Amino acid sequence: MDSQFVTQVSVARARLGVRARIVSLLGPLTVAAGIGWALVQPYRLTLLHPHGQGFWWLAVEPPLLVCFAGIVFGVFVARPLVADLEEEDSGTAE
Repeated sequence: MDSQFVTQVSVARARLGVRARIVSLLGPLTVAAGIGWALVQPYRLTLLHPHGQGFWWLAVEPPLLVCFAGIVFGVFVARPLVADLEEEDSGTAE
C-alpha cells in the first residue's frame, strides 16, 4: 500500500539539510537533557516532597526550566529557522 502523504513527507525530510537537522534537534535534545537531569538528581525536584515550600520554590526548578526552554526553542525559534534554512537551500538549488 502506497500513501502519497508519506511519500511527500519522506521526500521533504530527505531534502532537509545538515544545518536544518541540527537546529531542529536542539529543542528535543534540550528537553531530553532536562529530563535526564531530573532523573539523575531527583532531589532537585521539590515537587516530589513539597512540604513547607512556596509556589515559586515549586514552579522554578532548574530541570523544569531546562525542559521549558527546550519546548519554547523548538516551537518558537527552531521551526521558523528551519523554514528559513529550507527556503535558502531551495533558493540556491535553483
